[in-house]
This record gives sequence, C-alpha cells and structure tokens, in this order.
Amino acid sequence: MSGHKGQVVGYVRVSAADQNEARQFEALGTVDKMFSEKVSGKNTEDRAKLQEMLTYVRDGDKVRVKSPDRLARSTTDLLALVEQLKAKGVALEFVDNPALNTDTPQGEFMLTVLAAIAQLERKTIRERQAEGIAIAKRDGKYEKAPKLTPEQVQQASERIAQDVPKAKIARDLGVSRQTLYAALNGSGKYAK
Repeated sequence: MSGHKGQVVGYVRVSAADQNEARQFEALGTVDKMFSEKVSGKNTEDRAKLQEMLTYVRDGDKVRVKSPDRLARSTTDLLALVEQLKAKGVALEFVDNPALNTDTPQGEFMLTVLAAIAQLERKTIRERQAEGIAIAKRDGKYEKAPKLTPEQVQQASERIAQDVPKAKIARDLGVSRQTLYAALNGSGKYAK
C-alpha cells in the first residue's frame, strides 16, 4: 500500500424514470467524493461522470454504489468495470448487495460465477445466431446481398473490354471469380 490513504468514492446514477437521487445519496452515507449522474440514453459513452470517477480513483480507494444496476448496464458491463477498478487497486462496494463486494472472498466468488454466466450467455447467443443462419441457408432464406454494386459491375465490364484479366478484376473488387462471373452474366443474385 502506498502512503495514499484510501478514499471512499460514491457513484450515483439517476435515470429519467427514477429522479430520486436523495435515496441513493442516503444509502451511500459519508463519502470523500461523490460522482452523480443523470442519464437517459442507453449507451455507456453518455456516462461522463462514470468515466470521470474511473479516472479519479487511485490504488487503495473504494468505490461505493447502491447496487450493481446503478453502476452497470449489463453483467458484461459490470464485469468490465470490476476488472478496470481491480487493475487500479480499487475495491467496489455495493450497499444493497454486499455479497458482491470485490474485497471479500464471497464477492470474488460471486463475480467469478457471474463471469461464467455472462460468457455462457454470449456463447449461447452466438450459437443461436449460427443455428438461425444455418436454418435460413437450408431454407434458402439467407441471401447475402449482392457483393457488387451495379456501378462496380459496370466498371468490371469496361475493364474486361480493356483486356484486364478477370482474376485481377475479381481480386481488386475483393470477390471470388465465381461472384464476378455471376455479376457479369447477370446470373444468381445478379439476375435482373
């Protein structure tokens, strides 16, 4: 530990739906520094005070929030913030959910479990997407949009007229020769 006496830093987030920040301030009790945010949008970038707080905290500090949902928008978001704070040597305390406090063995364990669940969730979502695509392909519903625009097809024809090799044109356009031929012959997706 450095000579820096750890500060308790409060973070409060009030959404448009719940304007009562007094409740959150009260829950946090006495803190050395308070960051308070009024947020409406869904993106993390509009949480300017959160970014400010993350920049402000130093090794040995403790961030106190009422509950995980005040700090994070999702499990993944929460875990990323926990990691970010941990890397700076900053503990995280949840007034309403002490079981998640990062400076206790239970909290560490709970967050490990959450991380496993979040990972499973992502994997399941990816798998479902892949399955959805496979089924759509099988049923002929998954047609990627034509890779070449009419302008590109036009340019390709002009270059062929100038005796540029088709393989080179396909390479320049970043498509396979089959795609180029289909586009030039107006077959497959390029059928008029």
